[in-house]
Amino acid sequence: MFRIGHGYDVHRLVEGRKLILGGVEIPHTVGLLGHSDADVLLHAIMDAMLGALALGDIGHLFPDNDDSFKDADSAKLFEKVCEVCREKGYVIGNIDSTIIAQAPKLAPYIIQMRERIAVVCGCDISQISVKATTEEKLGFTGEKLGISAHSVVLMKKI
Repeated sequence: MFRIGHGYDVHRLVEGRKLILGGVEIPHTVGLLGHSDADVLLHAIMDAMLGALALGDIGHLFPDNDDSFKDADSAKLFEKVCEVCREKGYVIGNIDSTIIAQAPKLAPYIIQMRERIAVVCGCDISQISVKATTEEKLGFTGEKLGISAHSVVLMKKI
């Protein structure tokens, strides 16, 4: 049996924060603002996984009014989501994600992101797709005000 989920996340870019995407620190002049490390890619993937299994979203598991998640490493939260999904009898079939950012250029970091995601969720890198695009200087991402990510996940019964 298979289940499909879609996830989306967005965070504002601000000075004084690290830019973390897919569990990888990306050198940049600004980072994403959020209660955790604001990793929009991992957040979108987690929401897709939880959505596929009708388990809500990451805000349900990791509320932003809970100080224990303040500045949390999203890769650790991702591990927990993978554990919850396994407990429900499901694992990753494949993940297809897109990061929308005008800057920085993300192509040099895509393989690292895919490797990190595969390691955390315990699957092969061939099951993980990460792409990056711009919005041709349109909208909040095009104006370099924020970064967003979409993810589609196929969960399979174990």
